Amino acid sequence: MQTPSHTLSRTIISEARIYISMAIGAFLAAFAIVVFFIPHNLIDGGVVGVSMIFGNLFGTQLIPYFILLLNIPFLLIAHKAIGKSILIHMFVANILFAGSMFLLEHYLDWKFEGENLEVVVIGGAILGIGIGMIIRVGGCIDGTEILGIIINRRFGLTVGQVVLFCNIFIFSAVGLIFEDWHPPILSLIAFMIASKVMDAVIVGLEETKSVIIISKSSKIIAEAIIKELNLGVTVMYGRGGYSGVEKEILYVIVERLQLADLKEIIFGVDPQAFIAIENLHEVVNGMKGSRGGINQARIERIVAKIIGAS
Repeated sequence: MQTPSHTLSRTIISEARIYISMAIGAFLAAFAIVVFFIPHNLIDGGVVGVSMIFGNLFGTQLIPYFILLLNIPFLLIAHKAIGKSILIHMFVANILFAGSMFLLEHYLDWKFEGENLEVVVIGGAILGIGIGMIIRVGGCIDGTEILGIIINRRFGLTVGQVVLFCNIFIFSAVGLIFEDWHPPILSLIAFMIASKVMDAVIVGLEETKSVIIISKSSKIIAEAIIKELNLGVTVMYGRGGYSGVEKEILYVIVERLQLADLKEIIFGVDPQAFIAIENLHEVVNGMKGSRGGINQARIERIVAKIIGAS
């Protein structure tokens, strides 16, 4: 068993990685807002978008303060409805994001000049990377995501649906207030690009598939997969609901690039084989640890307390 000091050091390192990733993500998100969005009258969604609307009315230098102010109610909601861990990470992420915006506004005298397409694509991608890095380690800079979690628990709507509805309302408000629908439309496109990039950062770029194989030649197929593709195969046992015949079901996790070879092996052995393929968002080997770090750090703190008390 690990000593308390060793467990504590691992916990500190894990937490340090979380906040370093959060700081980098906050800087990238702030960089996208300050360099790409604000100079071209684009806005982000959620609380940041509302803060940018107020910034256009009262001065862009006040946007970081509006972000902190408008997120306070959502911080209170997060504390009561979700938990202390989310509250701390959201608070730190907001401080880092607002602080990065403040520094960039005052010390970076450069704005991106380019066509609208370049601004939308590059700015949206950088924003998506930044927000994705923050969310990946359990942080949050937009209170609408907290609102989405609450509504999801009470009414069944997904977090994405709630956030999308809020952002459509915000973009529409911008068009009505400033009587110009060109910036809101470009902002919506940038938001969609940021969302896709954010998902890629959170989930990962790996395109892993899970494959279920049902065949009369399951043993031969399993041996071929192991020998030819060097993949692991799990054998499950099932029974046909109509025929009542017992059969072996093979379960394989495979990278996208190996999928064609896998199907070639299967159909080469049994042209009548049944295959079901699904996308996997994440595959974690427990012996190697979790890549996210949030749950692991939390578990290590609990273990440290238990060991310390024993």
